[in-house]
Amino acid sequence: MHRIIFATGNAGKVREIKMILGDLGMEILSMKEAGIQASPEENGATYEENALIKARAVAAYTDDIVMADDSGLEIDYLNCEPGVYSARYMGEDTPYSIKNANLLERLNGVPDEERTARFVCAIAAVLPDGRELTTRATIEGRIGYEERGEGGFGYDPIFFVPEFGKTTAELTAEEKNLVSHRGKALKLMKEELKKA
Repeated sequence: MHRIIFATGNAGKVREIKMILGDLGMEILSMKEAGIQASPEENGATYEENALIKARAVAAYTDDIVMADDSGLEIDYLNCEPGVYSARYMGEDTPYSIKNANLLERLNGVPDEERTARFVCAIAAVLPDGRELTTRATIEGRIGYEERGEGGFGYDPIFFVPEFGKTTAELTAEEKNLVSHRGKALKLMKEELKKA
């Protein structure tokens, strides 16, 4: 039975992944838990390319299934910024509180109906036999007017989900896994892995 190694160091993300893929009956480890260190340059033009760059880099160290994701926030009013550059927006080491404040400032005075946005997530898997799979999913919403919520990470506190009336940082883990871009993309990947 193969293990799944997820190419991330983000503990919040690993928790989400373990919840969603837990019923596959495979051990799921982060790179750190697997003792793998790799920091490939994410210079792809799409979410899928970046996810594959990460998955391939880690797959070079193991015979397990390696998965990676790349996700981003696309704000329609800002020409879909920060998009594929979401993690590197304003510099990789810039705290998200500063990134979020900058985006809120750029949307100052923009009415609700023009604040539409989505989170996009692509998941890539590199299988032990070298086959590669990718899935993509989105969650539609809009940008709020202030940071709200303690849960989640990154841009979650400013991303408002109308169907719940709260930001993704205010959703419970169960609600988030049900509707989130990563949750949906992981579920699609779970189906792909069952067929593989």
